[in-house]
Amino acid sequence: MSNLWQQLNGDMSAIVEKVRRSLVQISNGRGAGAGTIWHADGLIVTNAHVVAGRDHLQVTLPDGRTLPARLLATDAGRDLAALSVDANNLPTIAVGDSKQLKPGQWVLALGHPWGVLGAATAGIVIDSGRPPEMPASRSEFIQVGLHLRPGHSGGPLVDAQGRLVGINTMITGPEVGLAVPVQQVKNFLRQALGSPSLVSPEPSLVFI
Repeated sequence: MSNLWQQLNGDMSAIVEKVRRSLVQISNGRGAGAGTIWHADGLIVTNAHVVAGRDHLQVTLPDGRTLPARLLATDAGRDLAALSVDANNLPTIAVGDSKQLKPGQWVLALGHPWGVLGAATAGIVIDSGRPPEMPASRSEFIQVGLHLRPGHSGGPLVDAQGRLVGINTMITGPEVGLAVPVQQVKNFLRQALGSPSLVSPEPSLVFI
């Protein structure tokens, strides 16, 4: 049994170390949150509430460089935002399928809670869909049983293989966190950055 625990610990540590390579810190001049490198040429995904204010946005990369960031698009309804920095050959995260998540599966959330860089927390999927605490919400979320704290916002939620399945966004209780499913992130980026002739933006999408 001890060998199994050692293997599990090693596997989890390896996943965290891999995911950290694409984890960034975002400062909006008033506070800080997290973000995930989506594309090697500087495209970063985070929460809309992390970039609120829009002035003096800066991104600190995993290699320690701090660069000014440009806000490309934001969607307050889905609490998503896309940023760009002038950099290339950045390490990206593998993208999973949030539709395949099932209750009871293990997930990890990374971010910078209370300024602790690259901190990880683990828990299980509770459910996916509209949270019972938010009956008026039109959005669906991944509901997870883990500790999310201020600074986890905008960071990646990954599955047991280290693949991105969601973007951490909020807590609804001491042991319950919500993440935006990666399928919604794909839709947001397609609408925000794709060809206007192919995709019609949703009303809630605001272009910068």
